Amino acid sequence: MTTDVRFDEVIHAPQRLRIVAMLASVAGLEFGAVRDALDVSDSVLSKHLKVLEDAGYVKVQKTKRSGRTWTSASLTRAGRSAYDGHVAALRAIVDGAAEATAGTEQR
Repeated sequence: MTTDVRFDEVIHAPQRLRIVAMLASVAGLEFGAVRDALDVSDSVLSKHLKVLEDAGYVKVQKTKRSGRTWTSASLTRAGRSAYDGHVAALRAIVDGAAEATAGTEQR
């Protein structure tokens, strides 16, 4: 499968990039685990997940266990594709900068 190299403004925001990167390596994560890893408030994480969900990149699920509601998030197929394309675009930017400065001396 070929990755569509595409800079993605939705994913690029630092916290959303971190969220998507975390979700890319697992089947899903519980809300609290993501919140704690990012060291943000519930409301901040909720807003970022909403943006990603509205873009079709993340699926947020609520389940009842032991009388409590648990919220988890997982990356959708579209989210995986967008993340892979964004990472490829960032690599192209970095590689291009490295090529542009190859052979030049620091001043």
